[in-house]
Amino acid sequence: MSTPVLYGSIGRAVRRIAPFLETDALGVYVAALSMWSAAIGGTVKVSSRGNARPVLIWSALAAGTGRGKGTALRAAHHVLDKSLSRFLVTHTTSGITSGASLVHHLWEQQEATSETEHGRDVRTLVVEEEWTEVLKRVKRDPSFTTKLRAAWDGATLRNTTKDEAQEVRDPAIVLHTHITPSDWARYVGESDAAGGSYNRILPFLLGSVPMLDDDRVTLPQVDGRELSDAYGWATARPRVITLAEDARSLWRIVRRYARILGETLPEGQAVFIERTAEQTLRVAACLAASECSETISVEVLSAAFTLVRRSVQDAVRITKGATSPKVKRQPLTLEDKVRARIEMHGGRAMSSQVLPYVGATAAEVRALPGIVVTEERQRVGRPAVVFSLAVDSARDTERMKPEVVAAGQRAETDGNGAKVVSMDAYRPEPKQAPEPAPEPKRPEPLADSNPFRALL
Repeated sequence: MSTPVLYGSIGRAVRRIAPFLETDALGVYVAALSMWSAAIGGTVKVSSRGNARPVLIWSALAAGTGRGKGTALRAAHHVLDKSLSRFLVTHTTSGITSGASLVHHLWEQQEATSETEHGRDVRTLVVEEEWTEVLKRVKRDPSFTTKLRAAWDGATLRNTTKDEAQEVRDPAIVLHTHITPSDWARYVGESDAAGGSYNRILPFLLGSVPMLDDDRVTLPQVDGRELSDAYGWATARPRVITLAEDARSLWRIVRRYARILGETLPEGQAVFIERTAEQTLRVAACLAASECSETISVEVLSAAFTLVRRSVQDAVRITKGATSPKVKRQPLTLEDKVRARIEMHGGRAMSSQVLPYVGATAAEVRALPGIVVTEERQRVGRPAVVFSLAVDSARDTERMKPEVVAAGQRAETDGNGAKVVSMDAYRPEPKQAPEPAPEPKRPEPLADSNPFRALL
């Protein structure tokens, strides 16, 4: 699958904390983008072909139970909370299970803010960490999906009650959900998606990540000054973000990608990706706003395309019944296993503490470089065979450095240069937070080449 570019100040903050998280960095980035779009959704719009619409990004993190969906959400809060002032505290809700309750919530917020200094405010972030329960209940209310479609489009929402009519113009509501892939296939029906209700949500399959060996390390602080300035810029007055001239050729490619892919896939899968081009434009507008720019450059559009293209691939995988992708792990060598067992026992281990666990004979272990074999006389019986490490070897000295992966571990990357370490046995405990990984090279503009032939 393609690896999305974690772009801009949000991407840098996610990469900063990724080594300390037991979750896929992609989930943190997606959750943060949804939060960011909700925060600026009241004043920022995106326009193409003269039609301005909201920049709202709706997302779903799909992974099995205990695979880091909640961790990703909390990490996204850590990235944005200070930069967005009190927005996340005052504008986040959950448990909306009917069209009437959705409109009523926005209407109450509209009434409560209509006479405040900053005026009417209908921005809302709906976070459903148990979305399956919501989907079970909304089946009884046919108006719910209708109201969802109108809210994503930014159209006027209305409730007619016995007491009074409730009307909300220009709603700015963002939906962020958590679900398992099997529940997505079961409860997010093709008929609702074909009507446009759930193909407005970008699904992402989270990859499994190795378990970290130190849960006492707190997340490092991120520099939120740049995002704080961008939030002030985006909410100071209404803004309309448009495509720069150098991005229009790529925009045509994105639109062709969406159309051709939709015609190629089976109908049951194609309905979930019908808004690929629009989603790309919305993500690009949010990224441009994070840089205080009213134009979408080719670099920004390309970064947005990598994210939405990943969602397209994940949507196809989910509808095929796929689960979260597994992290590829390299098998340990015999030398790694032996060293891990010796280090576990303080640098000196009996043969009975090593051989049964590594699946080798004493002769095979003796032949390994850097392993010292000695015999110790016992009071009775045969001498005991003891394995230890040759501390004077250059290789052993290098392996004992804290930043080098110790035996029994596997080092992998999250696709953006940040190291994620999984542990099978033991490693020295790092006390210092590593330096942030450098920002990955921005993707080259897509010109005449067709970027989606391989996917088709």
